[in-house]
Amino acid sequence: MKFHIVTIFPEFFRGPFEHGVVQKACEAGRIEIHVHDLRTWTHDRHRTVDDRPFGGAEGMLMKAGPIFEAVEAIWPERGPGKRPEPDAGKRIALLSAQGRKYDQRLARQYSGLDELLLICGRYEGVDERVAEHLSDDEISIGDYVLSGGELAAAVVVDSVARLVEGVLGNQTSVVDESFGEAGLLDWPQYTRPAEFRGWKAPDVLLGGNHEEILKWRRNAAREKTARLRPDLLTG
Repeated sequence: MKFHIVTIFPEFFRGPFEHGVVQKACEAGRIEIHVHDLRTWTHDRHRTVDDRPFGGAEGMLMKAGPIFEAVEAIWPERGPGKRPEPDAGKRIALLSAQGRKYDQRLARQYSGLDELLLICGRYEGVDERVAEHLSDDEISIGDYVLSGGELAAAVVVDSVARLVEGVLGNQTSVVDESFGEAGLLDWPQYTRPAEFRGWKAPDVLLGGNHEEILKWRRNAAREKTARLRPDLLTG
């Protein structure tokens, strides 16, 4: 799977993708990550990517022109007047505080793509014509505002990459983790020592009865979900 990231800060991604699962996935050839400097598609000596919004609002907006040109250069099939079918294996996601909330379900959908292109917003946002006429999705990683879409893009790449077939050593591990097929949080986990500062791990986990362990885990996952994320049970 290929990831494309369009950003005005390409150097930001030198750190996040040089560690852990993402780095190993790149080295194994399971994924590719291409970071594109948006300023490549500007046409003035200042390499301008932003301008003042119409209507006199505060701040600056990212211009539509460089973003459209960047996407059309990366994917020529997305040229003027062209919009591939939804099942084309490629999607464009605009990272925006105004977008739909990104979740594990969408991460799974993205993991089945051939290519995913992420547009990193900045300043007061992006010209709305990018959302209306270029991107397939407008997504937010949470109900808060970041300085830019770069952190969000790194989150999306990490969460999607680990779901790509062959990236994790044990691919079945993603089934039982939080937000897996059951839609619950993961059950509480414990490791050695069995007793730490007077706090004991549940006896059932030490007994070796796998049927009882499975039953305990299911109940514990539901109890933890009810306590920390009741919306997952009622949503």
